[in-house]
Amino acid sequence: MQRYDRLREILRLDPDQDFLAIYRLTATYEFPWDFARAQELALFRTYAVPAIGRLLAETAEFTDRAQQRYDDTVLLLDAVVEHGFDSDTARTAIRRVNQMHRSYDIGNEDMRYVLSTFVVIPARWLDAYGWRPLTHHERRACANYYATLGRHMGITDIPDSYEEFEAALNAYEKTHFGWDQGGREVADSTIGLMASWYPAPLAPAVRALSLSLFDEPLLSALRYERPHPRVRGLFRGALWLRGRAVRLLPPRATPHYARQNPEVKGYRDGYDVGELGTFPVPGLGGCPVPHPRRPAGADAQPPT
Repeated sequence: MQRYDRLREILRLDPDQDFLAIYRLTATYEFPWDFARAQELALFRTYAVPAIGRLLAETAEFTDRAQQRYDDTVLLLDAVVEHGFDSDTARTAIRRVNQMHRSYDIGNEDMRYVLSTFVVIPARWLDAYGWRPLTHHERRACANYYATLGRHMGITDIPDSYEEFEAALNAYEKTHFGWDQGGREVADSTIGLMASWYPAPLAPAVRALSLSLFDEPLLSALRYERPHPRVRGLFRGALWLRGRAVRLLPPRATPHYARQNPEVKGYRDGYDVGELGTFPVPGLGGCPVPHPRRPAGADAQPPT
């Protein structure tokens, strides 16, 4: 197989009917590392929305248990990509996400914005740093994939195309980005988590790299100091060069799912999709309705 053969395979599929197959090929064969990094960057954008950042800080999940919450988020989203919307595993994953979201007062507009980040930010990342940009074909499939996920989550007024997702994201950020101490705390915790994945002496470089990837609206909302232009240029240039190097490599022969990422550290002995995420305790700021835990072994997954 040659470098662009899989893209030719993607272009033979229908982005309105075969969007899951296209998204899976794009995310797990063509750009698994890039999608992981772009989705991490997308998380930071949600922290810059005071209503979202404040809620995440109040739960303390992304500050006190950052690695576990990162793992759970990655694995729940990954279950749908790997197994498809019609599988029992994906249904369980989506049900878990919905149970957690129903425990808090989250508006439809906020939910739609988070959904939009998963459509738009990977495309922007690949435009800047990928070994090739996403095609219009792939962007349409990605929009259809997340529109379908959004409907399963009960989100309404979902955009119909990539362009509409991007317009919705831009309009929302222009109106809603702003300072909140809780959002900054969650952002600091997430940067600290990412630094923990590498040897301790590299922590300052991880922080500098993270801030170098933030655009001006995100830096302003979270009140981070602007990186020096030379530092920003160095890190962004290194990512661009990585993309050029990857272009010269042979294509991936097997899919790489997010559960295989080395950053997912909490489930080395396997996991049960029905046990991922939080189970808010009635009367302690969570949902007033008990959510019984599923029997061990249901929807079991292999070790990461």
